[in-house]
Amino acid sequence: MAAELEQPKTNGRTKVIVATTVMLSFISFWRAAAIVLNDLGSSAYYVGGIAEKAVGRAAPWFILGVMLFSYAVRAVYVESCAMFTRGGVYRVVKEAMGGVLAKLSVSALMFDYVLTGPISGVSAGQYIVGLISQTTIYFGHPWTPSVSTVNHLAAGIAGLITIYFWWRNTRGIHESSDDALRIMYVTTAMVVLLIGWSTFTILTQPKMQRLPPAPASHNLTFNDDAVGWMPRLLPHSFQGKSAETPTEASAATTEKPAPHYGLVANAGALIGLIGIFMAFGHSFLAMSGEESLAQVNRELEYPKHKNLMRAGFIIFLYSLLFTSLVSFFAYAIIPDDVRPQYFDNLISGIALNLAGPMPLKLLFQAFIVIVGFLMLAGAINTSIIGANGVLNRVSEDGVMTDWFRAPHKRFGTTFRMINLVVLLQLLAIIGARGNTYTLGEAYAFGVIWSFAFKGLAMLLLRFKDKSEREWKVPFNIKLDSNEIPIGLGVIAALLFTVAGINLITKQVATVSGIAFTIVFFTIFVVSEKINERQRQAEIHETSAMDQFRLQPQDTVSYESVEVRPDNALCLVRDYNTLGHLRKALELTHTGKKDLVVMTVHMLRGPDTGYEDFAETQLFTRYEQYLFSKVVALAEKAGKTVHLLEVPSSDIFQAIVLTAAQLNSAEIIAGRSSVMSPQQQAKRLGEAWEAIANKPRVQIRFRVIGGNDQIRDFYLGAHAPDLTEEEISLIHELWRGVTRESGMDDIRHKEIVVVALQRLAEELAGKSRKEILARLRSLDRSVREAEDEESKT
Repeated sequence: MAAELEQPKTNGRTKVIVATTVMLSFISFWRAAAIVLNDLGSSAYYVGGIAEKAVGRAAPWFILGVMLFSYAVRAVYVESCAMFTRGGVYRVVKEAMGGVLAKLSVSALMFDYVLTGPISGVSAGQYIVGLISQTTIYFGHPWTPSVSTVNHLAAGIAGLITIYFWWRNTRGIHESSDDALRIMYVTTAMVVLLIGWSTFTILTQPKMQRLPPAPASHNLTFNDDAVGWMPRLLPHSFQGKSAETPTEASAATTEKPAPHYGLVANAGALIGLIGIFMAFGHSFLAMSGEESLAQVNRELEYPKHKNLMRAGFIIFLYSLLFTSLVSFFAYAIIPDDVRPQYFDNLISGIALNLAGPMPLKLLFQAFIVIVGFLMLAGAINTSIIGANGVLNRVSEDGVMTDWFRAPHKRFGTTFRMINLVVLLQLLAIIGARGNTYTLGEAYAFGVIWSFAFKGLAMLLLRFKDKSEREWKVPFNIKLDSNEIPIGLGVIAALLFTVAGINLITKQVATVSGIAFTIVFFTIFVVSEKINERQRQAEIHETSAMDQFRLQPQDTVSYESVEVRPDNALCLVRDYNTLGHLRKALELTHTGKKDLVVMTVHMLRGPDTGYEDFAETQLFTRYEQYLFSKVVALAEKAGKTVHLLEVPSSDIFQAIVLTAAQLNSAEIIAGRSSVMSPQQQAKRLGEAWEAIANKPRVQIRFRVIGGNDQIRDFYLGAHAPDLTEEEISLIHELWRGVTRESGMDDIRHKEIVVVALQRLAEELAGKSRKEILARLRSLDRSVREAEDEESKT
């Protein structure tokens, strides 16, 4: 800074509180897409085998259909994110259908998140064990473990990975968007090599130039787990069917073959359609990870919506190519009689059956396993972070008690929520005994029901909230003043149709999913009741509040607040009047100029000294709610802000001192309800002039009023030398305006106004900033001269 400034006379240690939130760093759409793809893309490693085991060889077509349908589901998420920056299932369902269904939907979503980790970890273990087994066979010391042994080893690997990420998350060490981007770089190289090599293999070997059976009802072969209660509900429509290949059930195992079912030839069109929906539902976990788009939306940089659309398209295109092509390549390249051996590590099976020498194929398999391990392990981490984030979001709304949110004494993380999530994941791994099919079937329950609730909620919001959207799901018909959302209605109907059929056909998923949902729903309800009793005497805002990390400082400087000089300082006080902050975010390019959002905690009476004040007494629930609103606006704009609270008994002195110490280039405020912009500027200017040894800089004071009207004033201007005639004329005019006695004469005011207009015309070549600066400077200089004259 240019000069050392005098501080307010206080005895306390805490002069200023810098509040930070970890969610205020914004990322590009490439990084956002990478984060989502680390979760969504991981399903390519296991969905093909799970789907074919459930519905037969036509499974690749249904996976392709799910990936195409994912674009429609993603459109629902895009519309919700355009309405709510944090457009997750809980917020959207609560706005549309109330708290009860919101808690129910988020309970199903938690089932999704809790099982994401186990299925990804077990799949990673299956690929590792498969690689080891193939390597031993190649070197002449074959190790061919049984299915149960492979599953147990995979479960052990999954458990170790989960415990590792529990350790990282408890300490607050999250994978950054840089990590996700690097993983996607490597994954993209693997995908390109896989597509190129597989295409070459198919073109050079005619026997592999084949497509799966058409996705018709007569080509479906359901296993016992995939039909669920259907044979009992429709006994004349489903019949026993032999396995599609003689070795399908016996490959790599001596277990008794599981029964298979097909639709009878004369079942009818309706039953055939039900069979199609059943197959579609059993492939639905290919779309897992969509909720991550809503979670990452709040971190997208400006322009947020445009970047959201870009990220959504990249995610769709990448997952469409990767996930669907894997299942088609597996059918074409891996022989029918050995393909069941690779249902748990399908991409490894593709690698081992490609054209070329075995050592090269083993190296490619190792590359696939390494990439898969990175993606699948990243999906475990994402599941823990996502589940913790959802629980934090619910708890911020008063649904969970503060006991769950209590920060770790050393690391400051919500460790109890992390412990709960990881414990449930470990129980799922143990309960499934490393069987990816069982985990996948259960996992689909949370996926489909969270989507269904989201789709229905957005459909209801079209009628409940008719305000303008930044973007809407297409295909809407306008009838007078009403709008019929055809596209959104069709998507919601399809989601509930698939969810309903899955409820009947997936016994394991239905029983475990409903039990899990009821348990979590009960926890939410009981915790909410406890919170209501504890907080009856408190002012509880209906909207959620963020949690902030407080960094008390003795003094404020641009180094302590970690901003660059020439920043913009925006003043906030009332969370109901933040229109000026919205405009400031719009006008400020935060990549070039930092935006500091400051509030003053007023100290009155005995609080003025605030000696030994705790941070919680200065940063109250009001400031927490105020800054939560600020964070929401910043996230909506996709721009970074720096939060600052300054306790003071004089608001104007606190503002100018902070601006000077931060080396701010401008101060931004909203229109006061008790003062005009001129009065605000005058009070601020007087406080600026009272600073001892103030820096020789000029600061713009910008007042943003209703309808985004902007008035600019300037502090700290230095006027150039003027002639005696200019000094005399301007001073008399200035005193005529400011002198109270002159204000009583309306005629005098009119003369002064006309004279000022003429003066402005004479100084037309000068900027308004220079004119105002001259007036203020001249007023001070003439007053000082008058004082000297009176003394003599």
